Parts: sequence; C-alpha cells; structure tokens
Amino acid sequence: MSYKPKMNKSKKDKDLYWYVDSDGSTKYAYRYRYYDVLGKRKEKTGQGFTSETVAFRKLLEVKSQLLNGNSIQVENENMTVGAWIDIWYESNEREWEISTQKQRKNIIKYQVKPLIGKLKLSSLDKETYKRKFITPLLKEYKPSTVRLFHRVFKVAVNAAVDAEIIPRNRFTKVVINDEEREEPNVLNIKQLNKLLEIAESDEPITSYAIIRTIAFTGIRRGEALALKWKNVDLKNGTITIEGTRDRNGYRSPKTKNSYRTISIDEQLIKLLKKYRVWSSEILLEDGEQLKESGYVFISSQTKEPYADNSLFYAFKRLSEKMGTLVKPHTLRHTHASILLYSGEDVATVAERLGNTPKVIWETYAHVIEDDKKKVTDVFVEALKNG
Repeated sequence: MSYKPKMNKSKKDKDLYWYVDSDGSTKYAYRYRYYDVLGKRKEKTGQGFTSETVAFRKLLEVKSQLLNGNSIQVENENMTVGAWIDIWYESNEREWEISTQKQRKNIIKYQVKPLIGKLKLSSLDKETYKRKFITPLLKEYKPSTVRLFHRVFKVAVNAAVDAEIIPRNRFTKVVINDEEREEPNVLNIKQLNKLLEIAESDEPITSYAIIRTIAFTGIRRGEALALKWKNVDLKNGTITIEGTRDRNGYRSPKTKNSYRTISIDEQLIKLLKKYRVWSSEILLEDGEQLKESGYVFISSQTKEPYADNSLFYAFKRLSEKMGTLVKPHTLRHTHASILLYSGEDVATVAERLGNTPKVIWETYAHVIEDDKKKVTDVFVEALKNG
C-alpha cells in the first residue's frame, strides 16, 4: 500500500501545505484551483519541496502565469521534450517534403529522444541542453552535422513557443564552433576539360549531356534531374529552374532563391538540340512522342527519366578515370569558382546558383580573396608598365 501523507495547511498561504514524508522529513506542497480559458475548473499541484519558501515561490509563479492568461503553459509544465517533439512532428509532417520527413524523423529517433527526450521542456535550460545534447553529439559527429540537429530542435522549440507551451526559445544563441572550414572540392580548367572529354567519349549520351549541363550552368544535381523540356528555351538560350528530383520524386524547391532563369552558352544549346533529336527518336521506337512536359534527361535503355543512381555511377566511373573524386557538386563548385575568379560579382554568381550572396561569401571566401589579390597585382603591374 502506497504512503499517502496528511496535508496540513500552511500559515503562509491558504494554497500552501506541509506534510511529513514516508522517511519522516517535512516537505511542502501547493494546490491551486482555477478556471481555464473555456471556463472549466482545473487544479494545479506540486509537492516534494524541501523548503516552504521554494514551494511558495513556485505557487506564486503558477498564480502569476494564470493571471497573465498563460494557462496552457501551466497545464503543460510537465511535458517532456520527447512528448512535445512527437506532437510537433505528427502535426507538421504532411507539410514537409518526403526527404524532410525522413531526416527529421531520424533526428528525433536517434538524437533528440535518446539524449534529452525525458527532460521537461519547460525547465530545460541552455547549459543543460549543451551538456546533455550538443557535447555528446560533437563526440560522434562533425560540427556541421550537429548544427543540423540543433537547427531541427530549434524549429520544434519555436513551434512550442507559438503554441504557448513555453514562453521563449532559450536555445537560439547556442553556438556550435565549426572545425576549420574545408575548401570546396574544385577542378581547375585543365581538369574540367579533361573530364568533359572523357565523358563525351566514354559515357552514354544522356550521362554526357547532364554532366555538361551541370558543369556549364552550376545547377544542382536534383535541379538537373528535374528539368523538363518546357524549362529549356533553346531559341533564347535559357534554362528555368522550378523543381528538384531525387529517388523520392519531383518536388518544388525549398527556397525562393532556387527559382531562377539562367542563360546557357552556344555549345550547350547545340548539345541540347542534338540531344532533343536523339530523345525524340528513341521515344518513337516505343511509339511515344517527346512532350514539353516530359523530363529532359532520359535513359537510353528504359526511356524512363534518368535516375539519381545512374548519375551517381556515371560520376563514379569518371572519378576512377580521372584519378580524383568528382561529384555533381564538384562541378557546381567549379562553375562558381571560375566565375568568381574571372571577376564576376558575388551577387550575380549567387543568383545564377540559386543561393544568397552570404552563402557565396562563406563558401568561396578563398576564391574571392585570391581575386582581390589578383586585382592588386594587376594595379601594381600597371604602374610598373606605365
């Protein structure tokens, strides 16, 4: 039979009590009745306080919150991080892309819940969060990865603030120091030309066409896979980005900056015209016609949209022949670096890549610095020659 102590009213406040615990020690508790926003009678209790002053302070805090209309915070005071993050996920998952759903579900399951899931959301402070969540993660993951986990948690906490479960987000100013930033993997012009020569001679026409498109536009892998003929204006020499595609299917870009129309060079226009004719011919073999709503890059074997794993293996073969690791993002970095080093301004490069100038500054700082030095050298050389 469980021990049920007798509650004795304190002289300090009518809602404050003292009792003798099972171990013989004196403890303090509070019990406060109130009406919620719907007029329903509720009761908020707390016990186990070793000091009457501490119990009284907590009672006053509850009364203050209720007087300020914060009954939701009072009622959810004991909600754990794990309980809230489940509610947040279930309430929002339909609004997220499939890839975002999977990413956040895994972060909740493997990082958030095991480390801080049992802690109370309302009482979790910044130092505890850093000690029990950030520090252990940094022992296993790179700082850049831990920042991702931290960002997801902050989004969930912001939602709790919006739901009035907690008053504010205590974790917005938590800083995760990065390891020394690695410069992006970039090819020089000679290496890029060699890669394109290998791709043209050794790769199927679709692989070569998509590789050259990425190299000469700097678009992302998913953006290239998502291109439809309606997005390609061969007459005016432009490509419009309005989607991305991977193994989870086609979807809209995540940011407004990703929606853009960029110019393409005459060589790429010529290649895409040739590729369009080829696509039309192989589709006709199965009695199908090329449609403006159809994907640009298709498999020569299945006539289906070119798959993400097909592109992966194409770059794997190229890397082996080049003797250096080359990925789609390598070509994107190379495209940006060549433009910047050639003197193109940051804002223009950002617009072309679908990024913000801030991202370009952070990612390609070394190239921009080199370009500044080059300008200084040109000025000094001009004075010498003058």
